[in-house]
Amino acid sequence: MSYSEQYLDTPEVHPIDIVEHLAECHEWDFDRVGDDQIAMAVEGQWRTYSITLAWSAYDETLRLICTFDMEPPEDRMAGLHEVLNTINDQCWSGAFTYWAEQRLMVWRYGLVLSGGQTACPEQIDRMISSAVIAAEKFYPAFQLVAWGGKTAKEAMQVAIAEAYGRA
Repeated sequence: MSYSEQYLDTPEVHPIDIVEHLAECHEWDFDRVGDDQIAMAVEGQWRTYSITLAWSAYDETLRLICTFDMEPPEDRMAGLHEVLNTINDQCWSGAFTYWAEQRLMVWRYGLVLSGGQTACPEQIDRMISSAVIAAEKFYPAFQLVAWGGKTAKEAMQVAIAEAYGRA
């Protein structure tokens, strides 16, 4: 049974209720912060990502923020910003930013549901998986620039390289 089929009999479902159901289905740790917000931990290959989704009825937007700790040395910040710009040029469904005060790398995306639109569970599931996929894909590039002394161009070669075979 698809996620959507479980909701067909209900007239209108709150987007955060859908996210909570998805978190339960995927067995992710989560905390329903409030009626309009949920926070969860999603395990990736490189690390566990903190994902928060929040519903704003005012602007009819479901916002997703995916974060992970990143504490680069101060002298590598210029390189980090360069690789951030390069990465964001390749991303269509969201963008990375670095929150220096919190020492967090952040992936942000907003799904606009104006005019009373509702998001289906598959859309929300795709939002979450796209965030994790982007974080996983570009995590090595961030690390290579911050800690490996690589340039943005060198780090991007690793991020965009296709892996073949199995280890």
